[in-house]
Amino acid sequence: MEKSQKILETSVADLLAVTGQLTRRLRAVSNTRELTWSQVAIMARLEEAGPMTTADLARAEAVKPQSMGGTLAAMEEEGLVERRSHPTDGRQILYALTDEGLEARQQVSLAKRDWLLAAVSQLSPAEQETLVEAVDIIRRLGDL
Repeated sequence: MEKSQKILETSVADLLAVTGQLTRRLRAVSNTRELTWSQVAIMARLEEAGPMTTADLARAEAVKPQSMGGTLAAMEEEGLVERRSHPTDGRQILYALTDEGLEARQQVSLAKRDWLLAAVSQLSPAEQETLVEAVDIIRRLGDL
């Protein structure tokens, strides 16, 4: 294997490790309500897409409908989501964020943003500039 390929493979492994570490850190600092990862993902999906059925949420999150039903039941009990009638199909039920669910979702987002802003502000100006440039590269990777 040539040297540049080995360097690239090492860098990819490092990128996977550090993005995982950053993701875990962001989850830890933002989860003051002790929400599960699934609950946070569902709240984000409902905030972005609006009310959805259990089946649609299960497909979107790549889980079984039974698992999604259990998660939604727990979230409903906690007051994070509520059931609504489907506007065109009376057999279906939609789940939507409650005001409390929206508030919890916003608290999670703000906590992540605030922690990351504080962490980035501790970097040197040169490191901050490098990070800003890297954001565009990482975004392009996500779009491939």
